[in-house]
Amino acid sequence: MAGSKTYLGWKVDFSRPRGEAALVAPDSMSWRVFKNPVALAIGGICAVLLEFADARIRSGVWDHSVFKTDPIGRSKRTGIAAMVGVFGPQSAARRVIQGVNNMHAGVAGTTPSGEAYKALDAELLAWVSATAGYGFLTAYDRFVRPVSEADKSRFFAEGETVTKLYGVERPILSLADFDVMLAQLMPRFEPHPINLEFLDIMRSGEAAKWVPRGLQSALVHAAIAILPKHVRTCLELGPDYDLSPRGEWVVKLMAQIAERVPDLTGPAAQASARLGLPRTFLWRSAASQVRLLNDLHKPAVATS
Repeated sequence: MAGSKTYLGWKVDFSRPRGEAALVAPDSMSWRVFKNPVALAIGGICAVLLEFADARIRSGVWDHSVFKTDPIGRSKRTGIAAMVGVFGPQSAARRVIQGVNNMHAGVAGTTPSGEAYKALDAELLAWVSATAGYGFLTAYDRFVRPVSEADKSRFFAEGETVTKLYGVERPILSLADFDVMLAQLMPRFEPHPINLEFLDIMRSGEAAKWVPRGLQSALVHAAIAILPKHVRTCLELGPDYDLSPRGEWVVKLMAQIAERVPDLTGPAAQASARLGLPRTFLWRSAASQVRLLNDLHKPAVATS
């Protein structure tokens, strides 16, 4: 299947079955943000740093996944899961999410300091979900185009269905909610060599060998730039990780290209086609998108 990807042993086809809705609507903020691979790359790295700041999550990922032996592959599989939740047909999205939950059910252990953890702990589930939302939205807002407060709220509200399928009892609905959760967890945060190892891998050029190494490094520095300042200080990510003016210019240029040039083979385009919309739907003007959606929902005219 041209549109299929393998995730945890399942084939996921974003282009079929024809007409099956996603968990999130095509005119959503989520579709707009998730279509931009530059924002997703930056936001994903930022989210991992926020998660790894907590020893419970860091230990869970490091000890119970292939992250330490295949960090690139593991990161890509996580990215596919996020894409399925936004663009995939509902049946595939629910199947993949349930698979992730089943896998996490067996993840438990103790941190090096002896604190017990379980991947399905309510606090950890909520934080992982919150970091993803914060990372993707903040990256899009800074490096692609500014997002209004109303659209930020809409973005979080749209993600509530997916978030609850992952077992999160009280999803964040705003950046203010994120700040509250961050303040509660900050006393747990600590620097760690694993964070630096992760960043070195992301800057090495191995994450996407077709992307120039300098650009990958700029994406990493962009992710650090959107960390809350007190988190960056806590993680001891000093001036060596600053995003230079040239780096910011390059990142914004690449983000704008991705925003304007359609990726006709990616999940966003395939999902649009599945719903009867042009593959270029998300790269068209807002007015054009409204017209296309109105035409799609017009009742068929009977002919004699």
